[in-house]
Amino acid sequence: MPTHCQTSRRQFLQAMAASTAASCVYSSSESVFAETSPNERPVFATIGLRNQGRLITGKTFKFADFAAFADVDSKVLAENVEVAQKRQGKKPDAYKDYRKVLDRKEIDAVMIATPDHWHTKVAVEAMYAGKDVYCEKPLTLTIDEGKLIEKVVKETGRVFQVGTMQRTENRQRFLQAIAMVRAGRIGTVKRVTCGIDSFAASPVIPAITPPQELDWDFWLGPAPKVPYRALPEMRKGYGGGVPLYSNCHYAFRNWHEYSGGKLTDWGAHHVDIACWALGIGDSGPSKIRPVKYKLPVEYKDGYPLVDDQYNIATDYEIHADMPDGVELVIQSEGDNGILFEGTEGRFFVNRGRIVGKPIEDLADNPLPDGAIEEVYGGKVSENHSANFIEAMKTREQPISDVWSHNRMLEICHLSNISMRLGRELNWDPAKREIVGDAEANAFLSRENRKGFEINM
Repeated sequence: MPTHCQTSRRQFLQAMAASTAASCVYSSSESVFAETSPNERPVFATIGLRNQGRLITGKTFKFADFAAFADVDSKVLAENVEVAQKRQGKKPDAYKDYRKVLDRKEIDAVMIATPDHWHTKVAVEAMYAGKDVYCEKPLTLTIDEGKLIEKVVKETGRVFQVGTMQRTENRQRFLQAIAMVRAGRIGTVKRVTCGIDSFAASPVIPAITPPQELDWDFWLGPAPKVPYRALPEMRKGYGGGVPLYSNCHYAFRNWHEYSGGKLTDWGAHHVDIACWALGIGDSGPSKIRPVKYKLPVEYKDGYPLVDDQYNIATDYEIHADMPDGVELVIQSEGDNGILFEGTEGRFFVNRGRIVGKPIEDLADNPLPDGAIEEVYGGKVSENHSANFIEAMKTREQPISDVWSHNRMLEICHLSNISMRLGRELNWDPAKREIVGDAEANAFLSRENRKGFEINM
């Protein structure tokens, strides 16, 4: 570990106990930002700048000033520094090591858009360093990581926004859908189906020398030490400029070592909306059943037997028994979006449309005034970043809080575990553990690689 300062849990608690030391721990979000006028612009930094990092930073320039960026890919880092300098007229400092960002006392908040396996380590250390946190979804790689983040949010009092932007953006459809369910427009909900798309299997991907601009060991970080793998064919469109097949940029979602596939990618959006509509943000399923699924490589005891091909499930249909007798289905077939079915009707919603007879009936029987705002808990924010900054000012948790996100994400994590082991799982939502299955419970956590433990 480098010798520069990094606030640990022990240092945080010592500072909490000594008021004279408190100003050394808390960032300007408490010592300055929260006490200044509503027009005061907070100081931000972004950690992880490819794709989503670039996107969420771009959405935030309007509301905040960026003092620093961090990324283990020097090319990505330089490109984003140049963009930021043009957007805000000031060049942010650039670091490979995110810990140097956390040392900066003037930084109020960090936006985290690293690959999923880095989220928890960076987020926990950022909170102990006195930073508020905006972290991309899915928030965690394992269920126990979610419990740890909840503990640290409570302990430090930091504001924490999860990047499930469907809660704020595309609101004319998703918030309307939730309001429809809550208003009883489809009667008693019986079944909710989330279509989240499939993954394609990969060919064998050879081990090659990493690109010169990439610190591969640091990119792996908490994950096991493995060779960099890539084929020469390049990805086009969103996520372009990188190999189509690899175990790194963009394609990391295809590997259990770094992510949870479509289940924690699109699933983190659509399952979230489904659970929000059902009002079960503090509960969870009782059973997860893998009705059908396809793994791209052979598995034994829940682990892939090869390391040179994608190992995430490519196709699946998962059923979850939810409270009040509701069946939640997560499937890779059909339209991407959410189908709500009740005793008195059904409708479908995604980012492009909301359709069905209950929607058509709104022409003669509209929702009451304020129904959308009631779902949101107040005035709807301009975008997800704006909601985060509003919460930083009030010191309340934002629209996408860690508790409801983790409860929803547990369904997605359990679905992956059920497919890896090839059996249904019984889940205790109160204890947040798998019932009577020690082997499956072992997948609720994952040990970080030596040298990349979370600084507690």
